[in-house]
Amino acid sequence: MKHALASPCPCGSQLAYVACCGPYHEGVAAPGSAAALMRSRYSAYVVGIEAYLLATWHVSTRPAQIDVDAAPAPKWLGLEVRRHVATAPDSATVEFVARYRVAGRAHRLHEISRFVREAGRWVYVDGEFPVAGGDPPAGRR
Repeated sequence: MKHALASPCPCGSQLAYVACCGPYHEGVAAPGSAAALMRSRYSAYVVGIEAYLLATWHVSTRPAQIDVDAAPAPKWLGLEVRRHVATAPDSATVEFVARYRVAGRAHRLHEISRFVREAGRWVYVDGEFPVAGGDPPAGRR
């Protein structure tokens, strides 16, 4: 699915998609922080860019494929980045809550994600779900 370039970015930055996550998804730029990568990955889930999600997932934990169109498909409603902590020069954690709806029911995905920077690029390693009900929706893992 393509996202209208002038539309607001799904990550909630209040910027146009073309000025926010769009360049990352097109491979024109790379996120400069773990938080920016997290936002761009959320946006990739919203617009269904499986290749970007796989390319930004650490090789040690990356699945062979992601079915972003898995049924029942979540409808992503919003993202709140709660915390971004540099744990070392090339590692960080990002705590976030993503809201989504599946089959008419609202859910929240609360995750503390780990990221590392390799060869100058940030990648997602894995995450923990600190609260009950924080299981990933279909297609997330």
